[in-house]
Amino acid sequence: MKDGITTELEFFVLLGRLGSLSAVARALDLTPPAATKRLGRLERRLGVRLVNRTTRSISLTPEGETYLQHATRILDQIREMEDEVASSRSELRGLLRVNATLGFGRTTIAPLVSEFAAQHPRVEVQLEVTDRPVDLVETGFDIAIRFGTPPDSRLNARRIMPNRRFLCASPAYLERHGTPRTLADLKRHNCILHRQNDEPYGVWRFSHDGQSEVVKVDGTLSSNDGDIVLGWALDGHGILARSEWDLEKYLESGRLRVVLADHHLPSADLFVYYPHRRNQTLRTRAFIDFLVERFGGRRLTAV
Repeated sequence: MKDGITTELEFFVLLGRLGSLSAVARALDLTPPAATKRLGRLERRLGVRLVNRTTRSISLTPEGETYLQHATRILDQIREMEDEVASSRSELRGLLRVNATLGFGRTTIAPLVSEFAAQHPRVEVQLEVTDRPVDLVETGFDIAIRFGTPPDSRLNARRIMPNRRFLCASPAYLERHGTPRTLADLKRHNCILHRQNDEPYGVWRFSHDGQSEVVKVDGTLSSNDGDIVLGWALDGHGILARSEWDLEKYLESGRLRVVLADHHLPSADLFVYYPHRRNQTLRTRAFIDFLVERFGGRRLTAV
């Protein structure tokens, strides 16, 4: 296949993913007129219109949808072919696109990417951190690293670290307001609420002795940022539900204490998830194995 055709396929797949010629121009370091001309050349060569243009956005025509479907499949096959041909070499190479949560991606995944890049200098890693999960199939990411079970049934998932969740509060708060002994006691306590994506607001779900129970809690402080709510708990403002990954050092130092330890919240295990394994590249598999090795050695002992 000629390089020019491959470039056209990559251009159109990127256009289908980003949905904007200006965004494609930025991604490819082109001027917007150059991106428009490239699309025009492709449409003239094929003799059909691939996109419907408006002043603010584009949408694919039926012919464009067909072209995008085949272009994506062909590029996947090319990458798979190149990986098989290159498999005899010890050196990994190519593009790896990784998505992770904002705080965890910045503080934990970014240093691991640095370590992986030092081991495999020919691999180009693009790490993007977002507050919400992304659609791997639509956005073209190779993997995403997230806490909690992946919601998309189209994806494969591999757990790379167990991560329990607990209720906790500072000793100062518990001294002032008392320690809850039952779930019903939570209703008279100030609970610090972490608003996450589309999860029900102020609803905590527990299991105890094989039974499930849902408690609606309330409090004066809430945020969509995990570090902020953790800081408020450390400052003595109330009871917080948080994972042992975030709590470990504060529980060990005594700055926070676990309450109602025999009532279990849903876990927040760390998963790496990815589209169908058949199209997974060697570099993707190597990075997943690298993550499993790095996180597999952790033994969190929050309580």
